Amino acid sequence: MIAALGAAGVIVRPFRLPEAIWAVVAAALICAMGLLPLADGVRAVGKGLDVYLFLAGMMLLSEVARREGLFDWLAAYAVNRSKRSSKRLFLLIYGVGVVVTAFLSNDATAVVLTPAVFAAARKAKADPLPYLFICAFVANAASFVLPISNPANLVLYADHTPALGRWLASFALPSGLAILATYAMLRWVEGSRLDAACEGDIDQPALSAGGWTALAGIGVTAIVLLTVSALDLQLGLPTFILGVLTAAAAIVRSREAPWPILKGVSWSVLPLVAGLFVLVEVLARTGALTALAGVLRSASDVSKAGAAAGAGGLVAIASNLVNNLPAGLIASGAIAQAHPPLKVVDALLIGVDLGPNLSITGSLATILWLNAIRREGEDVGFRRFIKVGVLVMPPALALAIGVRLLIG
Repeated sequence: MIAALGAAGVIVRPFRLPEAIWAVVAAALICAMGLLPLADGVRAVGKGLDVYLFLAGMMLLSEVARREGLFDWLAAYAVNRSKRSSKRLFLLIYGVGVVVTAFLSNDATAVVLTPAVFAAARKAKADPLPYLFICAFVANAASFVLPISNPANLVLYADHTPALGRWLASFALPSGLAILATYAMLRWVEGSRLDAACEGDIDQPALSAGGWTALAGIGVTAIVLLTVSALDLQLGLPTFILGVLTAAAAIVRSREAPWPILKGVSWSVLPLVAGLFVLVEVLARTGALTALAGVLRSASDVSKAGAAAGAGGLVAIASNLVNNLPAGLIASGAIAQAHPPLKVVDALLIGVDLGPNLSITGSLATILWLNAIRREGEDVGFRRFIKVGVLVMPPALALAIGVRLLIG
C-alpha cells in the first residue's frame, strides 16, 4: 500500500509538491516501520548509482545548452529553413527532436527543446500546439535509438546495459519504424492545423562562444558514450565527467559563478529515482516480483513470441498507470528472477519506452513537458492528450515489437 501510494503521489502530485517528495517519504516510511531494513534500503539506493551519474551529467549538459542559447539557435534555424511551410516546419522540428532525444536523452527534449520550439512557433506566427506535441511524442518514440536516449533504458537493464553492437542489432530497425510511425500518425492527427502558411524569415541568433562550447560538449559526449557502450562499459561515470567538464568550460569562458547553472538543474530527479529503487526493493520482499517472474517464465516457456508481445503490451499500459520509471524498475526485478529470452526483455524495453505516448502520466519526460508548456501559457488536459495518444502510440508499439520479434 505504501509503495502504491508513493507511486500515486509521484503521478498526481497532491498539493503540487514535487514528485521526489512522495517517493522519498514513502521510502523513508518503509524503512522507519521496519518493513525494509535500513541497510537493505541503502543498498537499494546504491543500485541506482550509474543512473544517478548519467542523469546528473545529462542535466548539466542540457542546462549549459539552454543557458548558452543552443536550442534557440536550432529552433530558429528550423523556422528559417521551413520556407513558410507549416508542414515543412513540422518535419524539421521533428527531426531536431529525434536528434536531441537520441543523443541527449528524452528529458532534454521535454525540458530544454520545448521552450525553444514554442518560441520558434510564436515567431513563425503558427499554432504552437502541433509543434509542442512533437516534443512530447518524439521524446518517447526516439528514446530507444541508443542506450543513452532514456534513463529508463539503464533502469530496465539494471547495472548491465547491452553493448552498443547488440543494442543496434536489436533496436535500430524497431526504433526507426517507431519514429516513422509516430511522425506519420501525429502528422495525420494534426494535419488540419498545418494547412496555414507560417513565417519563414525570423532573426537567426548568432551562436555564442558558449553555445559552441555546449555543442562541442554534446558532440564529444555522444562520441564517448557510443564508444563506451560499444566496449560494454557503464555509461554513468563518463556522462557525469563530460557534463562537469562542459559546464566548467562554459563557466571559465564566461567568468561567472557556477551557481546559476547548478540552480537550473532539476536535482530533485535524483532522490525521486532513489526513492523508486527502494519501493521496488520492498516489493521484491513481498513476493510480488517473484509472482510476476513466475508468470513471465511460464509464458515464455509456452511461446516466446506470445510472451514478448503480451509483456510488451502490458508494461506499456502499466507505464501509464504508474509511470514508466517504476514500471521499468518492476520489470527489471522480474527479469532478474525469471531470466526470460532476449526478445522478451527487449519487448519489455520497447513497452516501457513507447507506452508513455498514450497519456500525460506515462513518463517523467511527458510530465516535465507538461510543466514546460504551462510555463509558456499553454496547457493540455488528460483528455486532449489521450485523444492523440490513443491514435499515435499503438501503431508504433505494434510495429516496433513485431519487427523485433522477426529479426534475429
